[in-house]
Amino acid sequence: MSWTEIVIEVALSDAETLSDALMDAGALSVSVEDADLGTAAEQPLFGEPGMEPKEAAWQRSRVVVLAEVDADHAAIVSNAAKACGVAVPPYSLRPVAAQDWVRLTQSQFEPIHIGKNIWVVPSWHDAPDANGLILELDPGLAFGTGSHPTTRLCMEWLEIHVPLQKPKSLLDYGCGSGILAMVAKKLGGDSSVVGVDIDPHAIDAARYNSERNHCDVAYYLPEDFGANSALQVFDIVVANILSGPLKLMAPMLCSRIAAGGSLTLSGVLAEQAEDVIAAYAQWLPLSVWAEQDGWVALSGTLK
Repeated sequence: MSWTEIVIEVALSDAETLSDALMDAGALSVSVEDADLGTAAEQPLFGEPGMEPKEAAWQRSRVVVLAEVDADHAAIVSNAAKACGVAVPPYSLRPVAAQDWVRLTQSQFEPIHIGKNIWVVPSWHDAPDANGLILELDPGLAFGTGSHPTTRLCMEWLEIHVPLQKPKSLLDYGCGSGILAMVAKKLGGDSSVVGVDIDPHAIDAARYNSERNHCDVAYYLPEDFGANSALQVFDIVVANILSGPLKLMAPMLCSRIAAGGSLTLSGVLAEQAEDVIAAYAQWLPLSVWAEQDGWVALSGTLK
């Protein structure tokens, strides 16, 4: 089947309403992008956590409509405009070339090399280094593929410290895809590894990923974790979330660290580090272990 894109430039105030009307008028899909993309006037829509723009919309928007090639494109636009009570906007048409969309999507995800020996490899690729620590992991709904600096920082910390500390147990709080728990398991041999996340879909994804990678990790929702391990403490606790939740969870996370155990936190911007360090100061001293692209990993030991 062939498709055509209908490209319409509209003002900020009309983008959302017109998009909905276009779907009702027969569009297969509608996306909105910055009409000034690639120019000096390009407008960032999303900022770093805590520094987001006040309004998540572009001043000039480009609405891109996907329609069947033999659809009445003029009618789709005019009917949508009529439903919105606005004049029919100017638009252009552009063909969508037939492609192998699965292969095209897969080509965007290459193996990721992290630290010295860790490789995150999509299932459609061969492992680049057969002697490395290989995680077979496809992009999915749960956060954690190794591409984000916060995930990489935690993985690099684990690669160095798990073999040195030889922990008997490790807790990955906010486990997402399970990537940190799996790295810890592969590095720690027979150590007990537990992952916790508030999202049931993340728990399902983490269990699936761990089974694929032959990693024996126990995953829980927070309420189930509390019920099944009320008094359990861990040699290493790692949490890759965001600074706000990390500060609120300081008492809980510190209560899960065994005497002499380590805590590693990420999801923290460099300018947020001192606030997070202060939130944990009454339990243990944290310091910046490493920084990548403006994000930091904090680490400390419970005496």
